[in-house]
Formats: sequence, structure tokens, C-alpha cells
Amino acid sequence: MHRRSSIARALIVPILILSAAAAAFGQPAPVSVPRPEYPRPEFVRADWASLNGEWAFAIDVGDSGEEKGMPAGRGFDRTIRVPFAPESPLSGIGNLDFMPVVWYRRNFTIPEAWRGRRVFLNFEAVDYQATVWINGRRAGTHEGGFTPFALDITDLLALKDNVLVLRARDDTRSRRQPLGKQSDRFGSYGCVYRRTTGIWQSVWLEPAPAVRIERYKAACDIDNGEANLHVYFNVPPGGGTVTAKVSFRGKPVAAQTKKADRIVRFTFALKDPQLWDLRAPNLYDVEFTYERDGRAADRASAYFGLRKFEARDGKFFLNNRPLFLRTVLDQGFYPDGIMTAPDDAALKRDIELSMSLGFDGARLHQKVFERRFLHWADKLGYLVWGEFPDWGLDIGRAEAFLTFSREWTEAVERDLNHPALIGWCPFNEKWGSHAQGLIPSIFRLTKLLDPSRPVIDASGGWHYVSPDVYDAHDYDQDPAAFKARYDGLLVKPPVIYVNGGLEHNVPYAGQPYFLSEYGGIWWNPGQKGEEAWGYGDRPKSEQEYLDRFKKLTDILLDNPAVAGLCYTQLTDVEQEVNGLLAFDRTAKHDPAYFFKVLQRKAAIEK
Repeated sequence: MHRRSSIARALIVPILILSAAAAAFGQPAPVSVPRPEYPRPEFVRADWASLNGEWAFAIDVGDSGEEKGMPAGRGFDRTIRVPFAPESPLSGIGNLDFMPVVWYRRNFTIPEAWRGRRVFLNFEAVDYQATVWINGRRAGTHEGGFTPFALDITDLLALKDNVLVLRARDDTRSRRQPLGKQSDRFGSYGCVYRRTTGIWQSVWLEPAPAVRIERYKAACDIDNGEANLHVYFNVPPGGGTVTAKVSFRGKPVAAQTKKADRIVRFTFALKDPQLWDLRAPNLYDVEFTYERDGRAADRASAYFGLRKFEARDGKFFLNNRPLFLRTVLDQGFYPDGIMTAPDDAALKRDIELSMSLGFDGARLHQKVFERRFLHWADKLGYLVWGEFPDWGLDIGRAEAFLTFSREWTEAVERDLNHPALIGWCPFNEKWGSHAQGLIPSIFRLTKLLDPSRPVIDASGGWHYVSPDVYDAHDYDQDPAAFKARYDGLLVKPPVIYVNGGLEHNVPYAGQPYFLSEYGGIWWNPGQKGEEAWGYGDRPKSEQEYLDRFKKLTDILLDNPAVAGLCYTQLTDVEQEVNGLLAFDRTAKHDPAYFFKVLQRKAAIEK
């Protein structure tokens, strides 16, 4: 996909603000800057500055740093490489013990070219409770370890050198915050892994006008060949116009100009619409320009994909054709970065590896993945389910609804515009009691935030409401027993396998039936001890492993009442060794074997 040169620079050229000379836009970034790519590729402004790199760092076991003057920049005794968490090797710290409070500090300078605009400090993710000071004055706070936040720091800035300090509190044993797959013990165990504390995604600066385009939403209608774009301003503009220019592969296809208002709605009827599809990721570029008094007051660029995904009549449909959903469970962990990919290429490579194995998409499991992962999914034609890292949060507490809904709302609103995203799953494997009405309330909240995508209430758990997709988890390794269980879908009335038994679930109502976790075959022939973990009995040979994968998968592909599968899992993660790939992403077997098994036509597609 072709982009205008200014947009390309914004996407790939960061600026490390160390001095006025280093702030010249368009110059190559210093080699030492980790993760230098633009962090928000779905909504781009040309001017920005990366703050990744070396920061001062301190661990504050007693949470007494504020009393010791750390907001003013005193008391730091180590250095860390941001954006990597202090538990990770890439951070240069590598502390695997609990760190209840950590502090960060770095200096920065604002370029002269930014004068007259508001300056925003952006954190893509800080785990868990963040407080920020600029030049010793409090700039703001944020709670939630997986979602981004931005602070307007303009009024706190000095003319030249500025001091940024961040404190992160992270109580992983409190049961009051979502953890996902982070261990609540000293070490990793079972299917939970090393923790992530503090900053673990990019930190960056961005200038923008006081009256600006805040965000946009894309809603596409392929049946009528229309793209509907809503542009939102941060405040009522009070005059001026907004222009939206749409192009495809560098060629203009449509443009409209409207009077600026708090919300401006554009509808484009596109001639010869090019659909976004599996492995055919047609994307349209759009440039928004806000003009006032005859000059451009704000400009931002974005993209969208024309596609339609539905869950109806017992099937999934992509662009009005039946689709058997071939997905894999992706935990998004890395040996050297833990929850942070070592570089942007690693995010892309994970998708490419999954596709080479025959998967069309993934459940992004117990983690809100980086924005750039979804960007690569958009660009490669790869389907993903968005999930929330609800493990670790005690949902028996009434206040859990506030904790959950705040961060979940941020996650859903962040990712609404990605064509690769096909559905939501806020909870995973929830059984038994919880705060009255919490799961149904979150389900309804998700439907309100995004009416366009199907929602599973609790994947592999009890279905407390009638979800858009009826799913189950099943790690039975015996193909005969496995087949018998899903043959029940073929009788009338169907006999449904669901986790926890029918008495704990709302009745099946003809939704697509999705086996959203299966397999998990334990395979680690080089293991020396018994520390590894997986499902069922380990195969005695590679051939037994491959045969078992094929038999279990064929059962699902050949059942005309099964709408999709999700295999556990893409890669090994630490002690969990049931990945098709090793933790370092090397293939355990020939990927072509799995591609051939998975990519044949399924019964539900015939």
C-alpha cells in the first residue's frame, strides 16, 4: 500500500529529543533508540517524537519515593531501556522479583517548531497505576496496565530542558487489578508467566493544535459500497471546514468538504469497491484536514478496510461467504521482552509464521496487544479476536465492575477501526459465582461500544447470557471421545458440549459453535527435567504428534455444525510447551504439514 511521503516519515522515522539539533524531522533515528516506529499507525500526525531509550530508574520497595523527592528527579540509582519492562533482559535490569513501585526519569527538549501548539505526552501502556510529573509538578494519572493514555503537558513545560518522572504501582497479588497471564507467585507456573511492571510500550510526544481532530470512526457497508467516516473534535470548532480525501494505492477515489462541528459525518459511495479479505488486505487511505481562516489548522491521516463479518445461522460469514474460522491461540510473549516484542518486525513475523502454519487468524489471548500488531494484521489480511486480561482480577468484588469497565472501554475504543478485528471476548474461563450481574453487564457494555462485531461473554466458561457465538474449550487428547462429543451437534435437538454442563449455561440458540481452545499437544523432546507443562499425555514420537493434530483437527473441519477452531497454541511460552513453534519462534515441525491439514475446505464451507 502506497502512502504519502509525510505519512511514511511519521510511521517509520522517530525523533529522539535530546537537543534542538536532534529534533529535525525526517532525520534517521539514533541506532540506540529501541522500538523507534510510530506507535499509533491507524491515526497519524506527521510531527512526533520518541522518548524510548535510556531512562533513570529506581525500585521503591517501601513506596516512599514521593517523600524522598523523586518527583523532582532525585534518588535514581539505575538505568533502564524503555519501553522494556524491568523484568525483561532487554530492559538491562532483569529483576524477576516483585516490584510494588518503580520510578522512571528522563530529560527532554521541545523543538522550537512546536511552539504555539499543545504538547501531549503519550504512554502506550504502563502496568499498572501511573502518576506523571513534569518539572516537579503533577501532570496526571492513569489506572490500567494494558491501555494507552495521553496527558496535555503544555502548561508544565520549560523553555529548554524538561524533567519527566513517572511512578508505577503494581500490586500483582492484590486481586484488585487485571493481570492476564502474569504470575502471582515468585516464579512462573502452569500457563502463567513472568510479570511485567511499569512501562512496557512506547513513550512519545506529539504536538497538536488546541482545537483538533481527536479521533475518527469508520463503519463500512459493503452491500451498498459505502464507507462512513465520523470525525470527532475535542471541542466544538466554532467555524472552519473539514475535508476528507480517500485514496486507494495512491490514487484519489473520493473527497468531501463539510462545515466543521463537534462530530462530522462523511459518507462515500465508492466505485468498484475493493474489499479487505483474508490474505488480500485492501486498505483505503484517508487524509483529514481541518481548515480555518484559509489555512490548515490540523491534519491527520488514517486508513480503513471494506469488509463485513457476521455470526448468524450457525455460521461465520466474511464478506457474505461462509467461513470456517481457523485460528490459533496467541499469548504474545517473547523470551527477551516478555510482553513487549523486541522490535516491530517481530510483531509482523508472528503473523506471518501463523499464516504459514495455515491459520487465518488468532485469539489475542489474555492481553491487549500492541496497536502495531493490529496494524500488521490489517496489512497482512489476518483475523483477530480482541480479549481482555481478566485473570488476576477478583470479579467477586462489586468494585471489579468499575476496574474492568474502565480499562475494557479504553481497549475497545482504541481498536474499533481495525478491519482485522472480528470480535470481542472480555472474559476467559469464568465459572461459578461473581459480583451480581458483572459478566452480563460487561457483555452489554461491549455491545453498546461496538454493535458491529460479535461478542463472546466468557470464552470456555459458563455462558451467563446468550452470546453471539457459543463456544467451548476442550483438551481431550483421545480422538474417538473428542469426535463423539461433537457428533451431538448433528442430532435434533442438538446435544451441546459446553464447559460446566448445560445446567450452568444459557441454552444454545443456534449460534455459530466455536471450539475456541483445543489441542495443546505437549511436545518438547529435548526436555531434561519435569518442569515443562502441557495438556494430556506427551506423544511418544513426532509421527504420533502429527497424527494426533490431524485427527483432532479433521474432526472439527468435517463436522458441518462446527463453525471454527482455535488451536492451543502458536508458540511455547516459558514452561508451557504445547506450541507449534518453540518460544524462540523456531519451527518444531514442517509448517507445510499443518497448512495442508488446516486449509482444506471445511464441511460448513461446502
